[in-house]
Amino acid sequence: MTPVALVLWCIAVLLGVSILAVMMARWSRATAVIYGASFCVSAVAFVTVLLQLTAASASAPLPLVLPLGLPWLGAHFRLDALAAFFLVVINLGGAAASFYGLGYGRHETAPQRLLPFFPAFLAGMNLVILAADAFTFLLSWEFMSLVSWALVMTHHRERDTRMAAYIYLVMASFGTMALLLAFGLLAGASGSYDFATMRMATHTPAVAAFVLTLMLIGAGSKAGLVPLHVWLPLAHPAAPSHVSALMSGVMTKVAIYGFIRVVFDLLGEPAWWWSMVVLTLGGVTAVVGILNALMEQDLKRLLAYSTIENIGIIFVSLGLALAFEANAMTWAAALALAAALFHVLNHSFFKSLLFFGAGAILTATGERDMDKLGGLIHRMPFTSFAFLVGSVAISALPPFNGFVSEWLVFQAILQSPNLPQWGLKIMVPAVGGLLALSAALAAACFVKAFGVAFLGRPRTLAAQLAQEVDRFSLTAMFVFATLCLFAGVLPGIVIDALAPVTFTLVGDRMPVQTSVPWLSIVPITESRSSYNGLLVFVFIALSASLAAYIVHRFASRSLRRAPAWDCGFPEASPQTQYTSGSFAQPVRRVFGTHLFRARESVEMPAPGDPEPARFTLDLRDLIWEGLYEPIAGAVWFTAERLNHLQFLTIRRYLSLVFLALVFLLLVLALWS
Repeated sequence: MTPVALVLWCIAVLLGVSILAVMMARWSRATAVIYGASFCVSAVAFVTVLLQLTAASASAPLPLVLPLGLPWLGAHFRLDALAAFFLVVINLGGAAASFYGLGYGRHETAPQRLLPFFPAFLAGMNLVILAADAFTFLLSWEFMSLVSWALVMTHHRERDTRMAAYIYLVMASFGTMALLLAFGLLAGASGSYDFATMRMATHTPAVAAFVLTLMLIGAGSKAGLVPLHVWLPLAHPAAPSHVSALMSGVMTKVAIYGFIRVVFDLLGEPAWWWSMVVLTLGGVTAVVGILNALMEQDLKRLLAYSTIENIGIIFVSLGLALAFEANAMTWAAALALAAALFHVLNHSFFKSLLFFGAGAILTATGERDMDKLGGLIHRMPFTSFAFLVGSVAISALPPFNGFVSEWLVFQAILQSPNLPQWGLKIMVPAVGGLLALSAALAAACFVKAFGVAFLGRPRTLAAQLAQEVDRFSLTAMFVFATLCLFAGVLPGIVIDALAPVTFTLVGDRMPVQTSVPWLSIVPITESRSSYNGLLVFVFIALSASLAAYIVHRFASRSLRRAPAWDCGFPEASPQTQYTSGSFAQPVRRVFGTHLFRARESVEMPAPGDPEPARFTLDLRDLIWEGLYEPIAGAVWFTAERLNHLQFLTIRRYLSLVFLALVFLLLVLALWS
C-alpha cells in the first residue's frame, strides 16, 4: 500500500471514529475509547508521513485519483515532500492532543458535544494537506472550518463562546470565498482544477498579483494575519484546551500550507515586489500580536495573541524567501524557507505545550485569569516545569528550539544587502527591527505569564488548593518539552529533513548539517555564521550545576526559611504582589497610547475618607473599531434596505432572475 493510500485509510478510520462517537455519546467509557482511537490512528499516520519525508526523493510522486467529487474531475490526492512535512505537524499534534484528552476529557462537562467532532477535525486537516485539486481542497477546507466551529461551540451556553463562534464562522466563510476566487483565477477559462494542470499554466502579472492578494486574505484569515486576526483571540480560548492547542499549534499551519502551496508551487515565478507586501504584513502582525498578548490577563487569550506573533514571524520568513527566489538567490531562498518551516514545527511544539499547561491550570483551579492564580509552582511542580520550558522556548532563548528558527530568520535577513532592489534593501532591515522588538516583548510577555501564574503566593483559595493534574496530561506536556529541547540541541537533523521541501519549492537546499563537526549548524558557510546547540546546552547545564553546588557547599550548610520582606507592614496580603496589569504597565505606557488608545484614571479619596482608591484602565481595539464595526454597520444598513425584496410579486422575482441570468452570460462572454 502506498503512503498516500495509507494516510487516506487513516482519515477514513478517523471519520468512522467520529460516527462511533455519535452512537456511544452517552456511554461512560466513550471519552477513553474515542481519544484512544484518535491517538492510535494519528500515531500511525505520523509514522507513515515521517518515513515518507525522510525518504523523499527528487522524483515527484504520482497523484492518487478516486472517483469522488465532481464527475469529470474526481478527487486527486498527492503526498509530496511539502505535504509530508505538514502532515507530520498535524498528526504529531493530533496524537499528543488525543493523549492529553484521555486525562483532560474526564473533566469535560459536555463530552457528547465534543467527542464526535474531535476525530473529524483531525481528518479534515489531513484531507486539506493531501488534496491535489481545487475542489477537494476547498471541500476539505470548509469541512475543517465547520468542524472546528462546532468544537468552539462546545460550551455553547456561555454568551462569549457563542459570540466567538459566530465571528469565527463569518471570518472562515470570508476566507473560503477568497480561496474560491483564487483557485478560479488559477484554473482560468479552461476550468482545469487539478493542481498538476495549474502548475503548468502561465498567468499575467495582474492575475498573479490578484491571486497573491486573495491567498493573503483566504489563508491569512485562517492563520491570523493582521488585520484578519480578530477571530483568533476569541475562538481559541473559547474551545477546550486540547482543541485550543490543535487550533493554535496545528490548524494555523494548515493555512500556512495553503499559502505556500499556491504562492510557491502553483503560481509560478514570483515578482520581487510580492515580498514587500508579505514582509510588511508579517512584521506588523508580529508586533501587534505580542503587544496585545502583553496587555492580556486571561492566560489562554495571551497564548492566542502570541500565536499571531509567531504567524507574523513565519510570514516574514516566507516574504524573504519570495524576495530571494525572485532574484535567483536560491541558496538564500532555501535558508529563509527552511527557517519558516522550522518555525512552523517549533511553534507547534511549544504552543501546544503551553495550551496543555493552561488546560492543566484550568482543570486544577477553574481559573484563566492570571490575577487569580499565583504560587502554583508549589502545588503543581511538574506542570510548572513543563510550562517554564515552553515559556523559554517561545521566548527564543537557547538552548531550546525557538531560538534556532528565529536565529535562522535573522541569518536570512542579514543576506538582504545582496538584493538588487533598493526597496527591499530598506524594507528587510526595517522588518528585522520589528522582529527584534517582538522577540524582546515575547520574552517580557512570558516572564509575566510564568511569574504571575506560578510564582509568588496564591492570590485566591482556588490557587491555594490546586493539585497536580493526571498522568496523561503530564505525559503529553513532557513529550513536547523534550521535543523543544531536542530540536534546539540537535537542529541539524530537522534542517536536513526539511531539505526535500526546500529543494522542491525553490530548487535549492541548505548545506548538509549532520556532516558538520561537533553537530553545529551552518546556514551558509562556516566563515559567516554557525551555532552549536549541543555545546550551548552543555555549557548552560555545567555552569548552572557548578553555581548551585558552590552556593550550597560554601555559602551555607543549613537551610534557612524566613518570611518575605514586608516593607515594615506585617502580614502583607497576596494582593500586594505584581499583577499582570502592573507588570505590563511600562510597555503599555510606551506603546499603548497610540496602539490601544490606553487611558488610565485614578480616583483618590480625600484624607480621612474610608472609600478605597480606584484605578481604571481603558484599552480599545482600534482594528475592530476602525475596520469591522463599520463593515458590520454597513451590512446591517444594507440588509434593512433590501428587506423589502422578501415581499415582491412573482412577476418581479422572475424579472430579477432574468436580469441576473443576462448579467452572468455577459460576464462569461467577456471572460472567454
